[in-house]
Amino acid sequence: MTNIEKYNNAFVNSLEITEDRLAGLKYQDIEAWDSVGHMTLVAAIEDAFDIMLDTDDIIDFNSYEKGKEILSKEEYGVAF
Repeated sequence: MTNIEKYNNAFVNSLEITEDRLAGLKYQDIEAWDSVGHMTLVAAIEDAFDIMLDTDDIIDFNSYEKGKEILSKEEYGVAF
């Protein structure tokens, strides 16, 4: 499974949405991505990539696109 597939699956499974809704998706755009859904999503991403996100990065993770940017940081080393 590629990194983008892992990333997309974390969103699809955690937020119970279809993959076609991911582009442009932002925190609280949908009911499932509330504060609890956010932590569920973060946990799924951490599990998928075997990483621990920094608290600041968890807070800054406010969109589908921003999440890819955060995971691409050197300390996480996820390439898309």
